[in-house]
Amino acid sequence: MAQHFLLSAAARTLSLKSIFSEGEDAAYDRFRRLRWPETAGRPVCPTCGCLDIYDLTTRRRFKCAACYCQFSVTSGTIFASRKLSFVDLLGAICLFVNASKGLSAVQLSRDLDVQHKTAFVLMHKLREAMMAETRDLRLGGEIEVDGAAFCGHVRPANLREDRVDRRRLAHRSGKRRVVVVLRERGGRTLTRAFLREAQGVEFAQARLAAGAVVSADEVAHWDPLETDIDMQRINHSEGYTMGGVHTNLAESFFSRLRRMIGGQHLKVEGRYLDAYAVHAAWLEDHREESNGVLADRLIGGALASPVSRSWKGYWQRRAA
Repeated sequence: MAQHFLLSAAARTLSLKSIFSEGEDAAYDRFRRLRWPETAGRPVCPTCGCLDIYDLTTRRRFKCAACYCQFSVTSGTIFASRKLSFVDLLGAICLFVNASKGLSAVQLSRDLDVQHKTAFVLMHKLREAMMAETRDLRLGGEIEVDGAAFCGHVRPANLREDRVDRRRLAHRSGKRRVVVVLRERGGRTLTRAFLREAQGVEFAQARLAAGAVVSADEVAHWDPLETDIDMQRINHSEGYTMGGVHTNLAESFFSRLRRMIGGQHLKVEGRYLDAYAVHAAWLEDHREESNGVLADRLIGGALASPVSRSWKGYWQRRAA
């Protein structure tokens, strides 16, 4: 039997031992190389694009000789205004990508010796960078589409005579959400959370490329896709795969997401479900890459993506 990739030495190219033994300077150099890969870490002015830069080494900042703009490695990125050192930040990212079924903010806060709030916000910033990878992506080829319900669990009553059918709309929790997934066979995975699965039809229409062949179950709300897209349907009451038509890869993704939520996070609010679904999809898509490649991919994406939402003062706004 072939060895699973995660059990092989090829999957381990970055470790906490090496990160902290190499120290802060090595971590800083790694961030520089990933921020400016075209110039091998040589800084480029984010304002005017000038390469004539003064290095203010005492503060780890740079100054443009043309427009006199001062900036740092993390200026204008999701890591801007950070307080963690570069070696701690790299260590956090290593722990984050090492967790094949997700990582809780409580565990990361203990590993880094920081507040739970700090770990929570950092992890959501990293998920935002994951989301940027597929923000404008359209899928082609063979696609599987499906939906699954998460959040809003209703606990059954103690006495048998008091129990109700929790599948009925009247007995559901208002916190229930549905994650719709588009999974390209041999390619990427796109997700979006909705109140109802039927709302995912427009999402699917917007993210499918011309010529795509879509496999779906026989739920009626996927019928509008048949007008413009080649559809293959599978009746799950008769079988999970028939004549090569199945949605098994979509179900595999939902299995990972359920294990992530149930095993690590225990409870996820509906407003954060999109971020956790993107996290699970990113891990699923890159499961055959080493942790060093995953860390560099995530750091590079985070340094290349501008902030799409303000995390500064997040907890104060949430409390208000």
